[in-house]
Amino acid sequence: MTSASIIGGSGYGGGELLRLLLDHPNVEVKQVTSRSRMGEYVYQTHPNLRKRTQLKFSDPSQLEPVDILFLAQPHGQAQHNIEEYAKLGTKIIDLAADFRLRDEAFYEKWYGEKHAAPAWLSKFVYGLPELHRAEMATASHISGVGCNATASNLALLPLVKADLIDLNSSIIIELKVGSSEGGAEGNSASHHPERASVIRTFSSFGHRHTAEVIQEMGVTNVSLTMTAVDLVRGVLATAHAKVKQGVTTKDLWKAYRVAANENPFIRIVKEQRGIYRVPEPKILAGSNYADLGFELDESNGHIVSMCAIDNLMKGASGSAVQCMNLMMGWDETLGLEFPGLHPI
Repeated sequence: MTSASIIGGSGYGGGELLRLLLDHPNVEVKQVTSRSRMGEYVYQTHPNLRKRTQLKFSDPSQLEPVDILFLAQPHGQAQHNIEEYAKLGTKIIDLAADFRLRDEAFYEKWYGEKHAAPAWLSKFVYGLPELHRAEMATASHISGVGCNATASNLALLPLVKADLIDLNSSIIIELKVGSSEGGAEGNSASHHPERASVIRTFSSFGHRHTAEVIQEMGVTNVSLTMTAVDLVRGVLATAHAKVKQGVTTKDLWKAYRVAANENPFIRIVKEQRGIYRVPEPKILAGSNYADLGFELDESNGHIVSMCAIDNLMKGASGSAVQCMNLMMGWDETLGLEFPGLHPI
């Protein structure tokens, strides 16, 4: 069994990660840390894990060495402690944003501060398997992925890989997001009377996850607009772009089928009847799948590409476990086969 520990296990991402690792056939979870809940049973914070584990939250200073160390802390913490963590984990997977961007100046531009460990940026592979599967096979350090960036990158992946869109035209991506994106610590915006029943745009452009789309898709003329909707889990990315002259719906089908055939967690959703004719985040809760769909107006070349994911799974913990599988040479779907629920 491969030993693993989680630093920062009291948040939503840490809880999902623990749920997945406890059921993984090749992994034994050794420790889960939390400064605020030291000594408490983890199921007191993550009640869905009752009778699944008797682990208690550990003191981070009492961590023991393991084969894989997962970092599920808030952004900004890992970079200040990475040298210490590297002594505890032979391999490290970080769920936060600390090591997603490769360039120090690019990080400072988008996060508004200097990186505390810039020498480590080049040591981390960006943690989206659909983009960096080959590098993960030999990697020792893998970064997290932004949930909104994941949905955006996967919405664009078939189009960019097949060179079907006009990169000189603007790419506008509208993201509708659930409340769990705000994390386990509440604030005035996540207070139930303020968050329930909303359709609230909170970032018209300039969201930090835009940097990951620029870096990974190689596009510069892209903008993300964030809208909160009345949903707990889920992200729906709706990308608007222009295809190159002469591109047809047949060409798009070929590109999307290639993406689905090459990636076990990408599914095409483009139906002619029924209520689930396009991607829908609701039915992906708890699943690591990414559902992709598209529509093309052949009269003017306007394409709408959609991607739905569970932000806590494919947008965070699920991708982290998928990365671990690739890092260890296991089947990348191991422990991630749950298809979601319907109805829910």
